[in-house]
Amino acid sequence: MDLPRLPPHDGSVLSVVDMHTGGEPLRIITSGYPKIEGDTVLSKRRFVREHLDHLRKVLMFEPRGHYDMYGALLVQSELPDADLGVLFMHNEGYSTMCGHAVIALGRYAVDYALVKTPSARETQVNIHCPCGLVKAFVEYSYGKTGAVRFHSVPAFAFATDVKVTVPGHGEVAVDISYGGAFYAFVSAERFGLDVNTSRTRDLVDVATAVTNAVKSQVKLRHPVHEDLSFLYGTILTDGKDSFSDEPTANVCVFADAQVDRSPTGSGVTARIALQYHKGLIQLNQTRTFRSGATASLFTGKAVQETICGDFKAVVVEVGGHAHYTGVASFVQESNDDLSQGFLLR
Repeated sequence: MDLPRLPPHDGSVLSVVDMHTGGEPLRIITSGYPKIEGDTVLSKRRFVREHLDHLRKVLMFEPRGHYDMYGALLVQSELPDADLGVLFMHNEGYSTMCGHAVIALGRYAVDYALVKTPSARETQVNIHCPCGLVKAFVEYSYGKTGAVRFHSVPAFAFATDVKVTVPGHGEVAVDISYGGAFYAFVSAERFGLDVNTSRTRDLVDVATAVTNAVKSQVKLRHPVHEDLSFLYGTILTDGKDSFSDEPTANVCVFADAQVDRSPTGSGVTARIALQYHKGLIQLNQTRTFRSGATASLFTGKAVQETICGDFKAVVVEVGGHAHYTGVASFVQESNDDLSQGFLLR
């Protein structure tokens, strides 16, 4: 049976492969972008943000996407060890790291032959993210879905028990940790909420208020790249940070009040780094993290001590599963007044 084809049109076409990891969508852009200038992945990120942001809106926003859509644009890496480079995009702009996307891209890279020497047992895929080189390990052969795990860039606790004033909630103590992106962490119980049962809207409102407070009251600093020195979002937890065989739940609200459906790969990385910094877990102790939104699961553990500038850091291994949801070609017709995309809150 022939696949459906686009009817005659006068617009440009953007082609994508859609996946999800733990319920969090990933739209992988396979064709339709013009040439992306820049000698490094970070400079390409700046170029896309400054010159091609309209295409992010076309693919992430309605009518082709939705408020919580997430995207990955494959680019050429300057690192000789990288199998691919990637830029991440969402409703607000461009992230520096995305764990759920790395898990999906690991599987995608094997299936679409983006690695030179795939293995029937476990294939390593080196993915150059804006935060650095991330190593994914894909445990399956084509058509047999298995776990994908990745080793993070150096992750570290930036600050603990930082007091910020949150409108309507007074003084709130938060932890700030880096897992390829910076996150603020606080227990949902501090606000009388439960990450597993409270309304999503209530969790989003509180997390957004915390994010805004931290952005306005705390100066973040990445010790290597200034482009990484920004707060990506707030993760509300169930407060169960000490090591346990039982899953611990969290909900991540990032970018412009966007809700991660998965446990959040870079968030798990940052949370493991924070727990290790506090002495709550040891190296190679595996924890299971559950999404308060979908109950999907990731695993995480600190596998190696390292440094990042003047911070003591750890390499974190995060594992999960990714699945395909479809393939699409999107068109922009010249007489479509809504072609550039829009969002409804």
